[in-house]
Amino acid sequence: MTSVDRWLLPDGVEELLPAQAAQVEDLRRRLLDLYHSWGYELVIPPMLEYTESLLVGLGSDIDLLTFRVTDQLTGRMMGLRADITPQAARIDAHSLNREGPVRLCYAGSVLHTKPKKPLVSRSPIQLGAELYGDNSPASDLEIVCLMLETLHVAGLDGITLDSGHVGVYRAVVEAAGLDDVQEQRYFDILQRKAVTELNDFVAGLNTDNTAAKYLLALNSLHGGADVLSRGRELFADIPAAVAAIDSLTQLSRALMARFPNLQFYFDLAELRGYHYHTGLVFSALVREHGQALASGGRYDDIGQVFGRARPATGFSIDLKALLGLLAPATPAPAIYAAFNESPEHWQFVQQLREQGEQVIAGLPGEAVAGNCDRQVVYKDDKWAVVPLSSN
Repeated sequence: MTSVDRWLLPDGVEELLPAQAAQVEDLRRRLLDLYHSWGYELVIPPMLEYTESLLVGLGSDIDLLTFRVTDQLTGRMMGLRADITPQAARIDAHSLNREGPVRLCYAGSVLHTKPKKPLVSRSPIQLGAELYGDNSPASDLEIVCLMLETLHVAGLDGITLDSGHVGVYRAVVEAAGLDDVQEQRYFDILQRKAVTELNDFVAGLNTDNTAAKYLLALNSLHGGADVLSRGRELFADIPAAVAAIDSLTQLSRALMARFPNLQFYFDLAELRGYHYHTGLVFSALVREHGQALASGGRYDDIGQVFGRARPATGFSIDLKALLGLLAPATPAPAIYAAFNESPEHWQFVQQLREQGEQVIAGLPGEAVAGNCDRQVVYKDDKWAVVPLSSN
């Protein structure tokens, strides 16, 4: 690397300059205060762990996203976290080991070997909340509400909740009697919503008309609230699918009562995170952002690999992506205190700082900082703050 390009950062890895860093920190603090008011306790897991702890329960995607290094002390393989969710699950299952519901929240950087999606960061600042120890619909409702409140506190509106339930897909596949190879191909087709390919796939199966109807119908069950009634009617003979749809109906009704302006989109073939989610899956969309801004779902039993299976539901959001949707913040004006060595001057400046003011103590020969609108002067036998233009 030449001296000309030493300043370059890797693709997808960004730095936050003062104005952005201040805005992110302010938002992080306000959101963690929100979670605290809901009873969620902050945890700060390490950036680096043994891969046996990091690569559990979240499928092969996390494995591919994780940077690996060798521990020089033990020779064991370690990973730079690509997701904080497994770490929170480890803390709940092993480090805390409490009975009953446990509410945890976190905020920290994660690193990805490649972008999850085009044009997204490889170094997100992941913020999220997890609720362990309860498998009732009430905990799913709480987590979705907290995610919506997160976006409200951030100043966003016009939110659409995209929700589904992996239980519908699993029930349909079981009812259709697909083997592992067939199921994998069907899964891939649904992910891409490839209608022509789906028709050819179902036509080539050795299955009855009812099973074929189920497999074809699932791909089209996405849209407004009528999706739930249509799905319930189509899968009336599959109790597990009906139960999953009924849980979505119950959740949406509760959310409508709490968030009257919330828009809903349902996708009964939503399979994001299918390999680790066990029930509800959801994401939040806003018009200004082309992808899901926040997402989550239920992922029961993730703590089993740590010796203690626990029901779990949660969500996460990338603060950097959220920052891109907010208006630039205007920095608060500061006070300039010209260089002075007197103890009284120092004490006055410290008092101002303790009151919450930003005071820039000038160095010998330093010009007044650009964001200052007031200054410290000695006036009427005492130190005082006056507008910068005053003499």
